[in-house]
Amino acid sequence: MGPVGRSKSVQPPSASGYRLCVGLQRLPSFLYDAWSVNKLLGFFLLISTALSAAAQSNSSTDVDAVFPDARSFYLELHQHPELSGHEVHTASELAARLRAAGYDVTEHVGNTGVVAILKNGAGPTIMLRTELDALPVEEKTGLPYASKVHATDDSGHDVPVMHACGHDLHMAALLGTAEVMAKTRDTWHGTLMLIGQPAEETIGGAEGMIRDGLFTRFSKPDIAVALHVSNELPAGMVSITPGIYNTNSDSIRITIFGKGGHGAMPDTAVDPILIAARTILALQTIVSREVKPGEMAVVTIGYIRAGTKNNIIPDQAEMGITVRTFKQDVRKHILASITRIANAEAAAADAPRQPLIERYEGTDLVYNNPELAERLRAPLEAALGKKNVVTAEPIPPSEDFSYFVEQGVPGFYFSLGGSDPEKFAQSKASGTQLPSNHSPFFAPDLDPALRTGIVAEVAVLRNLLNASPDELHKYTAEQPAE
Repeated sequence: MGPVGRSKSVQPPSASGYRLCVGLQRLPSFLYDAWSVNKLLGFFLLISTALSAAAQSNSSTDVDAVFPDARSFYLELHQHPELSGHEVHTASELAARLRAAGYDVTEHVGNTGVVAILKNGAGPTIMLRTELDALPVEEKTGLPYASKVHATDDSGHDVPVMHACGHDLHMAALLGTAEVMAKTRDTWHGTLMLIGQPAEETIGGAEGMIRDGLFTRFSKPDIAVALHVSNELPAGMVSITPGIYNTNSDSIRITIFGKGGHGAMPDTAVDPILIAARTILALQTIVSREVKPGEMAVVTIGYIRAGTKNNIIPDQAEMGITVRTFKQDVRKHILASITRIANAEAAAADAPRQPLIERYEGTDLVYNNPELAERLRAPLEAALGKKNVVTAEPIPPSEDFSYFVEQGVPGFYFSLGGSDPEKFAQSKASGTQLPSNHSPFFAPDLDPALRTGIVAEVAVLRNLLNASPDELHKYTAEQPAE
């Protein structure tokens, strides 16, 4: 795979070059002969192709100039991750670098959120968003810059912390993109709005920034853009998903109440661990027996906490559940079924009281306006090469970018390849899986992935920031009716 932004594929002639070619074909016959016109047509096609190649080369040169700074920022972020809602150092570092690049920066929007504005004359307002937070995961990549950070979570527990979802790469790409856009203001017009959003992993940061006046204290953008890196594609590629990009998400916490007692005298107790075990098994029948085959639905129990000693029956047990769906009616059915099953299992065991069932996090699916997605395919193909831009199916994970779209802002959320191309090919050939996001082994192939992220974001932003607001207003944030 060649360097990003330097595709050898022949590009179509520019609009002006095409019109000139067509005009030559329409000249009266006595003004030319076939040989001359063919030579002229070839000449103008050659000039048009050269101009297109020059534009790509200039873009690559722009990225070359900022890449060392973006890469250095990535390494710093990766070694100093912070948990959701606690991104104090991360936000401060991002804000300082964006301020140094010439942006008007506001900090502490929705807790640790960052808003950076660069105005460049009349035109549309385009928002580019990155996430700030990391995960309570112990890094096992073995990289020389691996995180060794531990922190205290909101429950008071000491936990390892790692950028296991690629947010460090997202931030580094945004910084590189910000620097390119600031240095090449002659290539666009309008207002660029950069967002550093906290607490994406806990589904609260986007909503918190909106509540703190993101779209009232600052400009409401005409279009919102974001990307996400994963090992589903090799580095150097991106994918576009018109329409539904990912899933609705609901986080459920169930506390089961029993009656504590001696482990050797279970007849004197009501065992909440046994109730939890039976509940877990019963919950798995929701998707297999209550949801229509073919519908997207996931019910996963991510943790269970109970007890302190092997010979003590505790008086309660807690479990955490994640639910993922595409359709609202399926979502409502699953949530109702969880409540029904949990209550029924507790009643069957003669528990002293009904379980406490709490939905403590949730977000709707992310939706890409299909026409907007198709519009942005062209600049991505021009920047990366046509073979490096593919169409992908919706994915099961979720995230809170949907809150911005729900405010009436059309969104374009696309995927960035992160895997080493050779390892990706080997995994496909062998049928094995590369480490996914949230894995302790997740590590993007840094240089090509970061470079591609910057090139892609610059291409998308320049396209949108060369449009008129009226041209962009035809794209809506409405989701299709179910």
